[in-house]
Amino acid sequence: MATVDECRQALRDLADRLERNAETVRDRVDLDRTLACRVTDLETAFHGRITGGRLVELADGDDPKAKIAMSTTSDDLVALVRGDLDVTRAVASKRVSIKANPFDLMKLRKLL
Repeated sequence: MATVDECRQALRDLADRLERNAETVRDRVDLDRTLACRVTDLETAFHGRITGGRLVELADGDDPKAKIAMSTTSDDLVALVRGDLDVTRAVASKRVSIKANPFDLMKLRKLL
């Protein structure tokens, strides 16, 4: 099981990767939504905002009103960010749950 710090670092790594790719995806992904990432096995959460192809305002704690909510285990979160776990397969196998409107899901897939 990954630790809270490892999960936090994984999300920071994701934010850094999105920042590096923001110029490329900004025109393809017009998305400005709040995001909650709930880590079920650690009973913790993180939240932020996806805007302009970037993940910004990343902080500890849940956002119950987030427009995009992802729930997964700590190990699966770390594997997703590392690229060791395909998001489509993870959702299909119910290792990851993402709640969002269908249009946001399509745009989110382009970012990941």
